[in-house]
Amino acid sequence: MNLLTKPIDMSKVRTIVCHLPGGQAYVLQAEGLELFLEHGVGRICDTSDIDGTIHFFPRGNA
Repeated sequence: MNLLTKPIDMSKVRTIVCHLPGGQAYVLQAEGLELFLEHGVGRICDTSDIDGTIHFFPRGNA
């Protein structure tokens, strides 16, 4: 089930911030992580139009 209202344009994405339970966050380079986002379980906040970043909140921290 895809709840996104629009697909993510990965050409605009430079970094992915993974927000983990417990308050930790990891910054990853976006290269090669398209499959991770497509099949990851959690919520995505796409701010790539603004600053080139996608925030990923895994299930349990969404």
